[in-house]
Amino acid sequence: MLYEQESTQSVDTLCERIHAATSANGFGVLGVHNLREKMQAKGVAFEQECRIIEVCNPVQAKKVLETNMSIANALPCRICVYEEAGKVKVSTLRPTAVLSLFATPGLNRVAREVEAVIIKIIDTACRG
Repeated sequence: MLYEQESTQSVDTLCERIHAATSANGFGVLGVHNLREKMQAKGVAFEQECRIIEVCNPVQAKKVLETNMSIANALPCRICVYEEAGKVKVSTLRPTAVLSLFATPGLNRVAREVEAVIIKIIDTACRG
């Protein structure tokens, strides 16, 4: 269900590399959530770095949404970059697993295509 890689790079560097790899692969970054900053702004002490990068390919999203609008609950795809146990990790929920929860026939191909690109984005960002 989860695809995860570790990296020796910093969270900031990985986020920059994910942005570049996202664009290079026909996807776009819709937003970035810095959970540490958001929690601290709400008065919650949270020291670990955790960024959630929302990515999307509008053509693929359109195919999915035209088939089943309720899948909007699972979009956009997210790539998380975070610190855990002294390591920096990058992960995503596999689109094949997420879309299977909606039991909508005909979306397997789209899910596999999107998943392949997201894995490529993560792998590209983590190399180096």
